[in-house]
Amino acid sequence: MKQDSPDMDAPFSRQAQRFQPVDHAHVRFTEGFWKSWQDIVRDITIPTQYKRLEEEKFLEVLDFKSPPGPLARPIQPSGLSMQHFFDSDFGKWIEAASYMLKYQRNPDIEAKIDDIVARLGEGQMPDGYLNSWFIRREPEKRWTNLRDLHEMYSMGHLLEGAIAYYEATGKRAFLDTMLKAVDHIITQFGTEDGKLKGYDAHAEVELALMKLYRLTGEHRHLQLARYFVDERGQMPSYFDEEARKRGEKPDDYVYKTYAYSQAHKPVREQEEVEGHAVRATYLFSAMADLAFETKDPTLWTALEKLFAHMTSKLLYVTGGIGSSGDNEGFTRDFDLPNETAYAETCAAIALGFWVSRMAQIDLDSRYTDILELIAYNGALSGIARDGEHYFYENVLESHGQHRRWKWHYCPCCPTNIARFIASLGGYVYSSTKDALAVHLYAAGEAAIMLGDQSVRITQKTAYPWDGDIRLSLDLDEALDFTLHLRIPGWCDNASIEINGEAINLSDVTVKGYANLTRCWQRSDEIRLILPMPAVRLYAHPDVSEDFGRVAIKRGPLVYCAEEADLDFPPQRLRLPVDARFKASFEKDLLGGTTILTCKAQAADDTSWGDGLYSKSKVRMTETTLTAIPYHLWANRQKGGMLVWLQEEA
Repeated sequence: MKQDSPDMDAPFSRQAQRFQPVDHAHVRFTEGFWKSWQDIVRDITIPTQYKRLEEEKFLEVLDFKSPPGPLARPIQPSGLSMQHFFDSDFGKWIEAASYMLKYQRNPDIEAKIDDIVARLGEGQMPDGYLNSWFIRREPEKRWTNLRDLHEMYSMGHLLEGAIAYYEATGKRAFLDTMLKAVDHIITQFGTEDGKLKGYDAHAEVELALMKLYRLTGEHRHLQLARYFVDERGQMPSYFDEEARKRGEKPDDYVYKTYAYSQAHKPVREQEEVEGHAVRATYLFSAMADLAFETKDPTLWTALEKLFAHMTSKLLYVTGGIGSSGDNEGFTRDFDLPNETAYAETCAAIALGFWVSRMAQIDLDSRYTDILELIAYNGALSGIARDGEHYFYENVLESHGQHRRWKWHYCPCCPTNIARFIASLGGYVYSSTKDALAVHLYAAGEAAIMLGDQSVRITQKTAYPWDGDIRLSLDLDEALDFTLHLRIPGWCDNASIEINGEAINLSDVTVKGYANLTRCWQRSDEIRLILPMPAVRLYAHPDVSEDFGRVAIKRGPLVYCAEEADLDFPPQRLRLPVDARFKASFEKDLLGGTTILTCKAQAADDTSWGDGLYSKSKVRMTETTLTAIPYHLWANRQKGGMLVWLQEEA
């Protein structure tokens, strides 16, 4: 297939049309995989998360008329309490709930949101400032520690929640409250004399401001987002100046380097991904939004370099990012440990935000292949099949010590995965006035405007269990446009038919998308066949933990071996190089899933004896490997799990 080499200025130099994501509410999953997950999020996840917010005293921070009580999350040695950013958690919960409300209104959920909104409005300071921690506990310290205390990060998540709730219901109260908060930020920050020349160390508000700009069209919202992105990393560091004003020594910073917050150099000079994984990918997402809106080639050049570095040296096979719990982020190239992997759920989701935005600027499957990878693996593993248990870290190996929890001490991930699944329809399609791109495949239907005509597209498929996808178009009248179908990078022998006529993919595929340009008729049908045999993946030899090991992937799904299917620890397995996989769908297992089985070898400890070491090799016995999709592990009894299996020659 024809694949163009990356041209960092190409999206702007050729003045290509930029793709706009289709509103998630115009995309409905009618059956199958993602409908099941969205039903779970609507019926179980969103209601139980509200209960957790109450039980864990998150909503108590909104009791502005009462004196603050004991901290639900004590101050840590770093000087930070998780309670500093409680606002962000109910902000994300409102956002997730609002995405589902846009499909179907729910008076009970709306009443709960309206109560939170009313309390936020009552507590907001006259000048527009809004942060529950500082209003109730330390009003004199507001805007004095942007390095550590997440002030604008929290406001950003509230703003995203307010936008989503307004778009779902038309109710303006929350949006108006947050518009006042943004107006306050504008009065405080900028390059003008008398303003603070700072930015929040945890990027987030930039993303929210870009969403606000697209809602309001007000240039000042775009300018504020651009200011925060452009100011980051300028020297001398604002964080040093801020620390001195607090009477602290900048060198006493707990993380020692501002690379932790991607603030060690201006963003356009950054070529390698460093620091905290969520902060990094939130920042890169905002940079992509700015590049999209302003056609800034310097931002695009930086983003392309950062993307290349991350995907070639820092990305887990599951789509997870961030190998270390010490900084919740990156260490060195090729450092991808399995049992101690951090791979935070939030980081995978933020990576999805970033790559989907890259694809809006430049339609290239390099980005949307990663989007699919994290959606089915590194992000989805963060939520249990029951819809109310979660993972913060997403390890690739366990000896049984990793179990899902109902709520975390720092529960940023539950509400994040809820908003991601609830809005997933918005990642399936994007469009221009004369083009429609299909990024993800799932059973469902969508109504999409191309120019002044509505195009209704239906997908019939059992994806991701099967790669046979049938797309049909329903138009009021014939229409000339280009239909771009992503050909996944994992698929070697894809084929396409239009109304039964085979298409030569090598003639129409550019950057991983089959570009089908024609005058489409009302009853046109497209059949895309993506063969998905189980394949073995090998890691770069510098990924020392995976040397001599193999991972199994089928279609978009990474597989793992779990003790629940073996009755012994999966670490004892050896996979013969000639073992052939059999795929079979088990409708009663874990909500319905395709498993993989093959012949394997297992270490037999019954003949080992009592000694820890021996001069003789362990005896190997024949066994059967049963592998399940990685995102479904830890939904059954306690036991070990392994993604990277030892391979036997």
